[in-house]
Amino acid sequence: MKVDALDHVVLTVANVDASTDFYVRVLGMERVVFGAGRIALRFGVQKINLHPAAAPLAPNAAQPTPGSADLCFVSSAPLADWLAHLATAGVALEQGPVPRTGARGSMQSIYFRDPDVNLIEIAWYGA
Repeated sequence: MKVDALDHVVLTVANVDASTDFYVRVLGMERVVFGAGRIALRFGVQKINLHPAAAPLAPNAAQPTPGSADLCFVSSAPLADWLAHLATAGVALEQGPVPRTGARGSMQSIYFRDPDVNLIEIAWYGA
């Protein structure tokens, strides 16, 4: 037995609206409402479900905590384009570009923080 793909992850956030705005505005994700008004952020064939820290949805992680995630997203856009976009969006760069090794091999990455101070990595595998 083995798994085939990652369908979604859950982020516990302090403020669902602030997180939604950030991921839509900065990362180009699509806001999706599902179930009884739950919010998700869709990109490609994956999504991030947002759980409010004040009222986490069951079942949940043993210690759902805003700011505990470290997420890496792959982009086909060169990192120079991302750096310009982040500067325009007022997002401070934490590190990069730096060489890294991802699931597909060598890549270049940049790092910054979301509103909950989760570490966000944008990876580029090159042309």
